[in-house]
Amino acid sequence: MSHAQEHENLIDGPYVLYQGDTILVKETKLSTDGKTTVYSHSIHKSERKNLLLNIRFSNDSTKNFKVRLRDQIANEMSIWEQPKKMFVISDVEGEFDAFRNLLLANKVINEKYEWIFGTGHLVLCGDLFDRGMDVTATLWLLYKLEDQAREKGGYVHTILGNHDMMNMAGDLRYLEKKYLKNAEAMGLSYLDLFTENTELGRWLRSKNLIEKIGENLCLHAGISVEIAKMGLDVEQLNKISRPYYGWKNLKNAVSNDTIRSIYSGTIGLFWYRGYFVEPLIEESAIDHILRQFEAKRIIVGHTILKGNVAFHFKGKVLAVDVNQHKGDHQAVLYTYKKWYKLNLTGNKTLLK
Repeated sequence: MSHAQEHENLIDGPYVLYQGDTILVKETKLSTDGKTTVYSHSIHKSERKNLLLNIRFSNDSTKNFKVRLRDQIANEMSIWEQPKKMFVISDVEGEFDAFRNLLLANKVINEKYEWIFGTGHLVLCGDLFDRGMDVTATLWLLYKLEDQAREKGGYVHTILGNHDMMNMAGDLRYLEKKYLKNAEAMGLSYLDLFTENTELGRWLRSKNLIEKIGENLCLHAGISVEIAKMGLDVEQLNKISRPYYGWKNLKNAVSNDTIRSIYSGTIGLFWYRGYFVEPLIEESAIDHILRQFEAKRIIVGHTILKGNVAFHFKGKVLAVDVNQHKGDHQAVLYTYKKWYKLNLTGNKTLLK
């Protein structure tokens, strides 16, 4: 076994696929000689309640956890009351250990993956996919925590970013190559793993591009002037966008200018960089956007900046993206009407 393999999770999956009345579960494991073994079993859909998924880690079995499939997956609500506590993070991109350790250090979960954040809300501002080595485990952890949070009066908000949309649509330029090899070993294409005929694919399609949580507009990249001028509210933006999740070459396939703009690589909700990169949006335009959406601030990921996590535009924009792949592990906590920067130590630094 190579030195890299000693520290890498060689297990990927499980993936849950639906074929008629059959539920098919597949998982791969890379061996020390570089060969991929596929583990597969199937059950009838009537046995769904008895299916318990095992998410496993070859490099540390103490991280293993189990997941039960839920009875149904409904589209997420777009507008929420202000919770007393919010833990906000973005751009996890398959860095499972960093995500887990942040949740542990800041008492969102315990070592058994039990939700201990009470009525608090966990908010992910996009980008679960690409670059990292444990994307699938990250997805299943969020899936699991959603149910646990609801039981305790809390909530998990998984908002989609550009890398999530790219993966569903087949733009795999940033994808770690092992996922392509694993799909091939299972006799599938990578896109087969996240279609509407899979559990994770259905789950992803229930998510929003933007949510209003109390006085906060939460999304991946930002609301541009062009998008704001459409006059659509948060619920409308999500409703008209969702049918196009997973579409390939959408800008060429769709003639609707509104949809093309929302998905645009320059002004769209999950690509826009105008809060931080030239040409910068004017502060007066941000003021107008906040008035239009009846919010006090916009919380975004997507763009890594020196000094993140930080407020911009006099506190009207909160940037939370940091480079998880290079060891910069941070998040944000809102509690008692104040905002704090968090890291792996569990210490809090007041944001001003």
